[in-house]
Amino acid sequence: MIRIVRPADHPAIATITDAAFGGEAESLILRRLREDGDMLFELVELEADEVTGHVAFSRLWADSVQLFAALGPLAIRPDRQRAGGGGRLTRAGLDLAKEFGAHAVMVLGHPTYYPRFGFTREAAAKVASPYSKSPAFMALALEPGALDQPLTVAYPDAFRG
Repeated sequence: MIRIVRPADHPAIATITDAAFGGEAESLILRRLREDGDMLFELVELEADEVTGHVAFSRLWADSVQLFAALGPLAIRPDRQRAGGGGRLTRAGLDLAKEFGAHAVMVLGHPTYYPRFGFTREAAAKVASPYSKSPAFMALALEPGALDQPLTVAYPDAFRG
């Protein structure tokens, strides 16, 4: 089952995120996104009422009146990785991002993982961001033409460490 995060989920999310990434950097990003009010939404996947995975979507600040979002971090409990949870959370999150009115989503993620959801470097070609030069920076337009014009986006402060 996938649902919106509740505050009571935060400790389990931190534990899973720390285990999945091998440290606290990403869970600290999550905490700062929440504290700073930059989180659009978060989803968790549950098995037997236990959190097994989590994905966050935060607002990107753009030189446009349109809403753009950042996907990440995405974390799956290590013993549940490669069982499809990351894909389910990503797809559900992209659907919800569209419902939220996001025109496109950016991700700084594994270059061989995120293309399966439609993310490409080509879609991010006209997007200027602190991560634009990275091969891990990809984008996905949720609305036709959302990424056809040059765009500058700024990530929330939480991503700056």
